Amino acid sequence: MARRSPSSPTSARPRGSASSPGPTSPRWSEVRRLLAAVVGLAAVLTTATTAPAAPAAAPEKAAAERPAVVGKRVLGTSVEGRDIVAWHLGEPGGPGVPTVVLISTMHGDEPATRHILRSLRDGDPVVGVDLWVVPTYNPDGLAAGTRRNARGVDLNRNYPYRWADLDGRYESGPKAASEPETKAMMAFLDDVRPDRLLSFHQPLHGVDTDTKRPRFARTVARHLGLPRKTFDCGGVCHGTMTGWFNDRFAGAAVTVEYGAKPSRRRLRTVVPDQVLAVFDAYRAHLDWES
Repeated sequence: MARRSPSSPTSARPRGSASSPGPTSPRWSEVRRLLAAVVGLAAVLTTATTAPAAPAAAPEKAAAERPAVVGKRVLGTSVEGRDIVAWHLGEPGGPGVPTVVLISTMHGDEPATRHILRSLRDGDPVVGVDLWVVPTYNPDGLAAGTRRNARGVDLNRNYPYRWADLDGRYESGPKAASEPETKAMMAFLDDVRPDRLLSFHQPLHGVDTDTKRPRFARTVARHLGLPRKTFDCGGVCHGTMTGWFNDRFAGAAVTVEYGAKPSRRRLRTVVPDQVLAVFDAYRAHLDWES
């Protein structure tokens, strides 16, 4: 910007009358307005190029802000393109440490148990287990409040173990492992090969006795304070994830059912530590004030 000479502040003023400028005299009021407009435009452009853009949506809390989290993996995407996320907690690769996977919200209308897994993810560091948690396995179903995925398939009837062509509430899909959610979870479990897997559901309130490790099922029931039950699916349970896992891997998978309306506070504060106790694990409570 041009500066006026400090010794001659009026030297640039035209000699003609201020109220009647000559035909060749500049209109200084217009010049000042033009300069003000230029300065204002420069300020706007500077702000636009330096100010950070407002986020389109509140970002999910970064893993670095969660002391329990040691890793994160996107297993795949749902029919509608939502991420299926597994959070890695605990002590990966520790000597004698079991690898455990916890999965909830396979059915979108069974949302309560995801609070158990989210509490583990968002809490203090986990000790004594190599732990993966998948709080929302069926994100499309959760968004719609439906049991099935966005194509109307019950993911717990879509696995390639005793698969059958089922219709209605238990629609099993056009073929075994037809759904992207099923394929993503199968690939993940085949890679991780956990020693133990718990699949959380509602509303039958109990721990399934149909497992190849009955002692493990009893341990789960005891620590969680749930009765042991046989979930017979009205006959043979076709295409279930736990059935497929128990048939394919050396580890053991068990279905855990809570009631229709469990206490959310209890699921967030009490049950997470009960789940860890199943595996002789615990949370190392941090002293944030030290």
